[in-house]
Amino acid sequence: MQCSAGGAVHGGMASVVDDPEAAGTGRRVVARARENLLRFRSVWEELNGAMGDLGTYIPIVLSLALSRHLDLGTTLIFTGVYNALTGLIYGVPMPVQPMKSIAAAALSDPSFAVPEIMAAGILTAAFVLFLGVTRLMNLVYRFVPLPVVRGIQLAQGLSFAMAAVKYIRYDQDLAKARSLARRPWAGLDGLLLAIAAVCFIVLVNGAGDPAAAAAPPSSSSDTLPQQQQQQEESSSSSSWRRRLAASSVPSAVIVFVVGVAFAVARQPAAVRELRVGPSRMRVVRIPREAWKQGLIKGAVPQIPLSVLNSVVAVCKLTRDLFPERKEASATSVSVTMGAMNLVGCWFGAMPCCHGAGGLAGHAALGFLCGVIAHALLMLRAYALNSLATY
Repeated sequence: MQCSAGGAVHGGMASVVDDPEAAGTGRRVVARARENLLRFRSVWEELNGAMGDLGTYIPIVLSLALSRHLDLGTTLIFTGVYNALTGLIYGVPMPVQPMKSIAAAALSDPSFAVPEIMAAGILTAAFVLFLGVTRLMNLVYRFVPLPVVRGIQLAQGLSFAMAAVKYIRYDQDLAKARSLARRPWAGLDGLLLAIAAVCFIVLVNGAGDPAAAAAPPSSSSDTLPQQQQQQEESSSSSSWRRRLAASSVPSAVIVFVVGVAFAVARQPAAVRELRVGPSRMRVVRIPREAWKQGLIKGAVPQIPLSVLNSVVAVCKLTRDLFPERKEASATSVSVTMGAMNLVGCWFGAMPCCHGAGGLAGHAALGFLCGVIAHALLMLRAYALNSLATY
């Protein structure tokens, strides 16, 4: 009897260990993590790239925390976990950003509170997850023409640029999501300091590596000397930029730290009110009316944006920036985006999605390694959470 029971246990363990699907999945995860370790270059470069989406992330979540009492600590912690998991899955700086249509609805309508925000995020996530599980998102990915995707990326880039100019030119009341008086030229929050920060980042980072952007040389003997001359001119004109890049100057980190220091200098009383996070998580109660309002005002306008920008555009941009990475398919991106919101929204975390703008910002500032650098984003989330719980 004991022998038969022991044999059954041993056989069950052997069946689990010998399961080719489970073993294959584990090996793929370990191999991907090992590959990310080999691609890891510098802590400062990766941390600098992790700042690539703060320009859109911070204003949105702070506005919602001040005006709609969004749980900022829970949002930051879940965002960090999302970043780490997507880095492990994809091995690229897959961004995690707030759903902008839902955020816009909440900021423009005082009755659109936290239950409505969470209901809209859950409904949007369920729809996107359904498209991913049924592989219908692959059909959308194939039939959406590339010019449409490029138009979405251009429109989003212009929108972000105009928003950045507005934030620089005018003081902002984030609690009411409106602009106030013009900023002065001088001072710790003046226009001169903002212009200097922009110039510093552009001079250090530029438009990327000119050698990487150059076209492959042609085999024609007539065009080869001309291409060599162009490469020599480009090399001589951008040698200063390569020297800055070689020194691994974390431009975005420097600007962020200096900005925090100046903010503390302007309002030193805020430091005494800081408390160490994280905040206590609670399950959000969503009444029936909140589901209705979340569907009409939040999910319906958010779903097209999530499908086109958060899935289709992100997958196509990943092919452009990281052609060697094949994990970011339309199906997998849909599943991860849907799954993370179906968990986090019930605890009050802001509905999040991927975004082409955030992916481009991460890559432009040096964010290339997936798992390790996304762990730096978790540290960033915990640090911001500690500052946000006062």
